Amino acid sequence: MTYYLIKLFLSAGMIVTITEIAKRNNAAASIIHSLPLTSVLAFIWIYLETKDAALIGRHAYGTFWYVLPTLPMFILMPWLIKKLGGFWPAFGAGIVLTVALYLLTMRLLKLAGVNL
Repeated sequence: MTYYLIKLFLSAGMIVTITEIAKRNNAAASIIHSLPLTSVLAFIWIYLETKDAALIGRHAYGTFWYVLPTLPMFILMPWLIKKLGGFWPAFGAGIVLTVALYLLTMRLLKLAGVNL
């Protein structure tokens, strides 16, 4: 139980820290946010729980491919906010775009013979 509470507070603490830094220094928060901190924490938690390095390798490989369809949302969000009149419409459109790109990515990876 203690282990899961540590996981919870470290993982949630990362998000809270980034949002608090963003209020004071957006550039610093953006740099921290762009780091693969969630992936690094997930790798650590998975390894501590399974001791399976091959699983981490497979997880890292899958993460690489699934990060790609998320990237356009980050570049389009400023434009979407201006064009759609605010955060929530832009956020919704960004999510729809990301889901569509996930589906496209999965189809293209399957056609290319990449197994995740």
